[in-house]
Amino acid sequence: MNCLQALKSARRGSTPLVAIRTADPAGTIETVKTSDFYHPNGKAKGNAALLCWDIVNGLRAIDRADDAAKPGEAALQACLGQAEQAQTTNPVEALTMLQKMPPGGICFMQNAHRFIEDAGICQAIWNLRDNFKSRMSMLVMLCPSITLPSELQQDILILDEALPTDAELKAIALDLYKGVQLPVPDAKTIERIIDATLGLAAFPAEQAMAMSLTKQGMDLIQLWERKRQLIDGNPGLSVWRGTEKFDDIGGCENIKDFLRSVIKGKNPPRAICFIDEIEKAIGTGQDTSGVSQGLLGQLLTWMQDNAATGIILVGPPGAAKSALSKAAGNEAGIPTIAFDLGGTKASLVGESEGRMRTALKVIDAVSQKRTMFIATCNSLSVLPTELLRRFTFGVFFADLPDSTERAKIWEIYRKKYDIPAEYELPDDEGWTGAECKQCAELSWRLQRPLVEAATFIVPVCRSAADKIAKLRSEAHGKFISVSYPGPYQYKKAEPVSIGAGRRISFDQGVN
Repeated sequence: MNCLQALKSARRGSTPLVAIRTADPAGTIETVKTSDFYHPNGKAKGNAALLCWDIVNGLRAIDRADDAAKPGEAALQACLGQAEQAQTTNPVEALTMLQKMPPGGICFMQNAHRFIEDAGICQAIWNLRDNFKSRMSMLVMLCPSITLPSELQQDILILDEALPTDAELKAIALDLYKGVQLPVPDAKTIERIIDATLGLAAFPAEQAMAMSLTKQGMDLIQLWERKRQLIDGNPGLSVWRGTEKFDDIGGCENIKDFLRSVIKGKNPPRAICFIDEIEKAIGTGQDTSGVSQGLLGQLLTWMQDNAATGIILVGPPGAAKSALSKAAGNEAGIPTIAFDLGGTKASLVGESEGRMRTALKVIDAVSQKRTMFIATCNSLSVLPTELLRRFTFGVFFADLPDSTERAKIWEIYRKKYDIPAEYELPDDEGWTGAECKQCAELSWRLQRPLVEAATFIVPVCRSAADKIAKLRSEAHGKFISVSYPGPYQYKKAEPVSIGAGRRISFDQGVN
C-alpha cells in the first residue's frame, strides 16, 4: 500500500491526525489535490475542502483549478470568521481556528516537526482530535522526519511517502523530452537516466534531468554529478567519486573473484553501501546517550527487513580493505555510497534516528532493495553478534600481502608514479599495500630512489606487531581469506603451503 492509499484508508476510518514523512511536501500535497479525494462518507458531493498552513502564509485554500465550487475558500472563510488571515501565521491561532472547519475538510501543516514540541501547539493539535474524528476531517502534518511528544504518540498516525519508482522517474523523463520536442530516447538510455536519478525525490529528480538535458539529449555525466551533490546533502551520505577498479589493487584475488561473481550473478546489487571502520562508527561500548544503540537498531532492522546482503573486511590498517570496498561499485558500474554512521548523529536521539531513517530511505531508493553493504574493520571484538549476522556473505580477513602480491602492488605503483626502472625495491618484508604506495609517492615527490624513500616509513608490521598477531590468531579458521580460497590459516612456527605452487609465511613481518 502506497502513501496515498494509506491516507485514503485512514480517511475512511475517520483518522483525525496524520503525519507524513516526505522529502517533497509540495509534491505530496499535489498528489492528494489531484487525486479523487471525495468526502469520506460518500454522501456529500464534490471535492473535499483542502487548506494548507505554513509559518509565512498562514492558512490558505488550495482548491483545484477545475473546481468551480471552491470548497477550500468556503472552508477558509468558515475558519476565519471575523478574524484576518494575517492572524493565522501564529500556529496556535491557526490550529484553534481549524475547529470551525466544515466536515470532511483536510488541512496540511507544513514543517510540523519544527513546532510540534511547543506546549501550546501540542495542545492545540490534541484539541483537534475528537472534533475532527466526529466530523471526518483530518490534519496532515508534513515533515522530512518527526519525533512525536509523548502526549501525542498514541494519537498521530505516521506514514512514509516513498521516493519515486522506476516507472515514475521514466514518466518524468519522457515528459521533459516531450516538452522540449526532442526525440524519445531508446530503452537503454531511459534505463541509464533512471539509474542516475534513483534515490531523489520527484522535484529534485525533475530539476536534475531538466538541467542536464541538451539539444543532443541527456548529459548522463552531468546528471550523475547532480545526483551525487543531492545525495551528499543528506547527513551521513556521500557518493564515492573515485575511478579505481579491482585491477588497480594488487593481490586479494579471492575476494575480487567472489565480488565479481556476485556482481555478475543472479539478482546483482544496484548499489554498494560502504561503511568504513564500522567498529568505531557504532561505538556501542562507549556511548551512554543511547544514540549509537538507536542507530544500530535501525540499521539491523532495515538490513533484515530489506534482505540486504553484505561482507565485512577485517585486517590490519593498509591491507586494501577500503580500496576493495570503493572499487566494487566501479567494477559493477553502480554507485558506491559512503555511509558515515557518525554523520547521522545529533544531540537528540530522536533527531539522530530521523536522519538515519532518511539516509536508509535514500539508500533503499537508489538500490531498489538490492543493496550490498561492505564494511571494514580493524577489530571485531566490539561488534555484536547480531550485526555480524546481517552481513550474510560472511567475514573476510585481509592479511599483510605476501611477496607475490607485493610484486603486483609495486608493478601498479611504479606505473602510476612513473618510477624509473633502475630504482631498486626496498626491503619490503611485511609491508602493506598502502606502505608500498606511500613509498612510491614519496620517491616521486622527493625525486629520490625507492630505497631512500623507504627510510621515511615505519611499516605497521613493526609499529603494531602485537595487534597484528592477535588479529591473525582471532581470524584463524573463522574467516575467509581475501587472498586464497577457504578459511584463513595462521601458523606461527612454519610456512604453510596453500594452493598449487604457493607458499605463505603467516609470521611474516611480525617481530
